[in-house]
Amino acid sequence: MADGLPPGYRFYPTEEELICFYLRNKLDGSRGDIERVIPVVDVYSVDPLQLSEIHERLCGGGGGEGEPWFYFCARQEREARGGRPSRTTPSGYWKAAGTPGVVYSADRRPIGLRKTMVFYRGRAPSGTKTKWKMNEYRAFQHEHDGAGAPTATGGPHAAAPPNLPPQMHVI
Repeated sequence: MADGLPPGYRFYPTEEELICFYLRNKLDGSRGDIERVIPVVDVYSVDPLQLSEIHERLCGGGGGEGEPWFYFCARQEREARGGRPSRTTPSGYWKAAGTPGVVYSADRRPIGLRKTMVFYRGRAPSGTKTKWKMNEYRAFQHEHDGAGAPTATGGPHAAAPPNLPPQMHVI
């Protein structure tokens, strides 16, 4: 991300921008430059501490203390078939915290879902809670009705085109 950007550049998109621009364009395959800003990483195959190295290698900077990192993550095959995703890493697991929240656009349309997760070191159910938190975003599929107004269909687990990551992770 540092290539060609001015010093001091910070990437702070709103939730609406994350879902309606970045995630939607990634899903639609309409922009090839999206991965320059938000790379594709399987966040469940590595430990959170490794993500700082991955972020620096892929985005050209480690990000400051407290800076969010953004990743696209491919939907797991078992999840796409309706099963539960495996959120285990080599040294722990991500556990959902609270209930998923609906993300609304500025005009109050539901556009996606945000799920907050916390990383636990060890194996469930006796893991030790850490300071690592992650938000998972999913875009609702939208269709246009006869009047031209978009309507949400399929909910948070709607099928996505094959080989395209339908979710985004912010760590």
